[in-house]
Amino acid sequence: MTAERVDPGEMDGVQAADKAGQDVVIAFGQSLKTLRVRAGMQREELGRRLGYSASTIASFEQGRRIPPPRAIDQADKELGADNLLTVWKEPVEKAQYPAFFQGMAQLEKQAMELLVYDTHVVNGLLQTEAYMRALLDMRRPPLDLETIEQRVAARLARQDIFDRRPAPLLSFVMDEAVLRHRYGGREVIKGQLEHLLLFGERGNVELQVMPTDCEDNAGVNGPFTVITRKDGKKYLYVEALNTSTLVTDASQTVLAAARYGIIRSQALSPRESLAFIKKLLGEL
Repeated sequence: MTAERVDPGEMDGVQAADKAGQDVVIAFGQSLKTLRVRAGMQREELGRRLGYSASTIASFEQGRRIPPPRAIDQADKELGADNLLTVWKEPVEKAQYPAFFQGMAQLEKQAMELLVYDTHVVNGLLQTEAYMRALLDMRRPPLDLETIEQRVAARLARQDIFDRRPAPLLSFVMDEAVLRHRYGGREVIKGQLEHLLLFGERGNVELQVMPTDCEDNAGVNGPFTVITRKDGKKYLYVEALNTSTLVTDASQTVLAAARYGIIRSQALSPRESLAFIKKLLGEL
């Protein structure tokens, strides 16, 4: 098998998988509450020990918010749960992502190189929280508040990739139009552009802009990501309309990586791209 594919005809299955993920989060929350009550501890006390408010602990227990792995480990220790909570870490972490993205989320954790080409929005790994919320608020049909909170938390957690050691090599090329869209308004975009400039200064990150007046663009077929795992195996990830394809066939992944190299050569250089972003920022 060379590809993992989620097709439009399988959307009922995707929705069922998303529902299963929500059920996992709810079941974890019920376990957390049961163990907290058994330990005779109030939410305020557990929150103080974990570094959260009582309302956040309530959100964890009610399945409205997904706790990070560190919080699960600490809660298990504070409640004397003997690993009854830590066994939930993997399924809870997986459940925070939409079903069609779960495979890609796991690959990001194993990546030593990511090559990303985007044409519509700033890549999730580079988004500010305000920009994330603006995008999620625009979804139609609308997402419920709990889902938005889970998606934001999951997207922020993915950004740990920038601080991983050893640091993976991360390359992002984005169309100029991505930077010009005013999603969320002036202040949101201003913060997003400033955020990109900070990322562009990292030694393991290269940001490039494909200008709209460029006469050649090998990326006309749309956005894609090439992931190289630590063992050297490459994957091609393509996403559209809540469906995704994860390709493992070497003939396609190698060609995609080569195509990305051509795109990079056609785009502005990293230095020129940062200067371009600064120019856009000055125009706001």
